[in-house]
Amino acid sequence: MNIIVVGCGKVGAKLCADLCREGHDVTVVDKSDSVVNQICDRFDVMGFSGNGASYQVLQEAGIVHADLVIAVTGVDEVNLLVCLIARKAGHCQTIARVQNPEYNQEAGFLKEELGLALVINQEFTSAQEVARVLKFPSAIEINTFAKGKAELLHFRIPKDSVLDGMNLNELHERLKCHVLVCTRERDNEMVIPQGNTVLRSGDVISIVAPGDEQTEFFRRIGLNTHAVRNVMIAGGGDIAYYLSRILIRSGIQVKIIEKELSRCEQLADLLPKATIIHGDASDKELLVEEGIARTEGFVALTGIDEENVILSLFARSMGIRKIVTKVDRSAFAEVFDQLDLDTMIAPKNITAEHIVTYVRAMQNSFGSNIETLHRMMDDQAEALEFLIRDSFAHKNIPLRNMKFRQGALVACISRKGKVILPRGDDRIEVGDTAVVITSLKGVSDIDDIFEK
Repeated sequence: MNIIVVGCGKVGAKLCADLCREGHDVTVVDKSDSVVNQICDRFDVMGFSGNGASYQVLQEAGIVHADLVIAVTGVDEVNLLVCLIARKAGHCQTIARVQNPEYNQEAGFLKEELGLALVINQEFTSAQEVARVLKFPSAIEINTFAKGKAELLHFRIPKDSVLDGMNLNELHERLKCHVLVCTRERDNEMVIPQGNTVLRSGDVISIVAPGDEQTEFFRRIGLNTHAVRNVMIAGGGDIAYYLSRILIRSGIQVKIIEKELSRCEQLADLLPKATIIHGDASDKELLVEEGIARTEGFVALTGIDEENVILSLFARSMGIRKIVTKVDRSAFAEVFDQLDLDTMIAPKNITAEHIVTYVRAMQNSFGSNIETLHRMMDDQAEALEFLIRDSFAHKNIPLRNMKFRQGALVACISRKGKVILPRGDDRIEVGDTAVVITSLKGVSDIDDIFEK
């Protein structure tokens, strides 16, 4: 597809990398000549310098031939104007990134009135991801599917765990729990396990399980499933605001430390049930004074990666139960992984996942449609949720009779609100959503995971 990306910041650069890798023709627009040149040098894209909200600039960028325009500048109003002009000038699909909480409340109205295909608020979506792991602290990451009814939980097998040395074929019999292990990560290598795969302490595995079985499974392997009762947040930006609202509604106490006085005053008005502290979160004495030792959850959300990492390491030294670290620079992802920082989030990656999901859905009109996409282990694998259509070539065939390509696994099936962990006799029917874990690249239809 022909795609124009307006705005070449962190999100725009990540999108260029992902979209180019998926084989799309990408054109970028940014006000900065140097930024455009840098992006063009790094990726196989065309570049234009200028105001992306200018009709003339969009014409030069090829708006007439574009299939999709993605506006991800740092200014919401510019993104919305870009999409409006693109719809009128090019009659193409449009995606806008918005950050302002006021616009977030009006996302439905903006989408309908401006004809937007998608409205992305990466701060709000990031906050939702953080809230999920704070409510289930044993998980490193939680990916949701089937409108929240199915979850893929990633967690590290602790030392001396009952799982250490266990063969997957033995898991159901020994633990008496119906769970499906979908991936195993060890030494920065991810595999989709077979029945004879052996688990070890230190492995990061992902599982799918029905809600009642999920809790029982974690209880039997000795991991805590209770939500944290209080959270300290370093940094008072938009993610902190959205996260605090979610946590407070769940009955979790929130304390935010923010260095800008004016932002503290604003947060105090917006979040009357939260405790707002004016100070520098990198001040160790302040953290101790504010009770970091008694805190069950700590979230580092400052604008500096290094500060977030140091704060999280200090929080770990204080024995805090759950720690979440925001990092924006993926170039150092391997270094951060070696520090064992519990849960890390990268907002730009979250935005890119949502947009790539939509792009793949645009391409596909065959047997299924991508509803959700989550990338795992530095893009070594993907978890994809497909809505099954009537043209699906393998409907109503027992799974045991299907020939899957190596590197693909059906993790769960959602049917009329019920989550099914698939076995050999189960079938995928029209109207179901099926979650597939795969290390195959560029999967845009569920039929892509079967041998031809």
